[in-house]
Amino acid sequence: MDVVLALAAALCFSLGTVLQQQVAATASEAEARRAGFLLRLARRPRWLAGIGADALGFVAQAAALGIGRLVVVQPLLSTSVVFSLPLSARLGGRRVVRRDMIAALAVTGGLAVFLVVADPTGGREDATAAAWIVSFAVTAVVCAALALAGRGRPPAARAGLIGAASGILFGLSAALTKATVERLDDGVLEVFADWHLYALVVVGYASMSLSQRSLQTGALAPAVATQMSFDPITSLLLGTLAFDETVHEDTLGLVAALAAFAVMIAGIVTLAASEQEPAGTQEPADRRAAEAPG
Repeated sequence: MDVVLALAAALCFSLGTVLQQQVAATASEAEARRAGFLLRLARRPRWLAGIGADALGFVAQAAALGIGRLVVVQPLLSTSVVFSLPLSARLGGRRVVRRDMIAALAVTGGLAVFLVVADPTGGREDATAAAWIVSFAVTAVVCAALALAGRGRPPAARAGLIGAASGILFGLSAALTKATVERLDDGVLEVFADWHLYALVVVGYASMSLSQRSLQTGALAPAVATQMSFDPITSLLLGTLAFDETVHEDTLGLVAALAAFAVMIAGIVTLAASEQEPAGTQEPADRRAAEAPG
């Protein structure tokens, strides 16, 4: 059931990403840096529709994390990149080329092999206080460095660096979501009395702001690629190091699982970096050559 919920969340997130990018890309970099950027975007119906899709995705993700493991659910959410670019192609009048199909197969195939070979087991409902402190500290330093490094860079580089920071925060948000959902067993009031919920709000807002800044560059490929890549990588690290979730204990099995995970990440990067041209604008090479002067 956690697999079905995670895939449903991936589909919703992909639709939300495409809709939000179409709106965020119309803003300037200076506007994206000013306070209240998200509030200004909220005046646009298409952006709100994207947020609505994200909200549905978050509900499905939270339900999946409540019954599943971080090392399973978050990698499954990476399939959103398989959904998002075809959706972007459809809504933007673009076409999906053969390389996209091969990359999509790499993502889905690598993910399937990873989940089967890794055979995730164990885990705890919440990380220790020490594990949370280390996680927050490392995340804050790395994300701040990435965000600062993106300033003044070309759009593609800026989108990649900021997207990486938002992807890391998405992974941390997933860990906080899992810990928050686990509190529901003790009652709704217990959730509001617990610090995880408020940390989730802060981290979630920060990740959303960085995500919008990366999409605002207009370079969808590096923005989506880094967000979708660093999210499962961060979740895998948090799941194993902070939540004591384990993958295949046999050395050979572990190597095979990590190799499959690497294939999945490579597929995500390739798919997101695909250079798609608007439908109807790409002429056959022989026709262009025939019409060339001389």
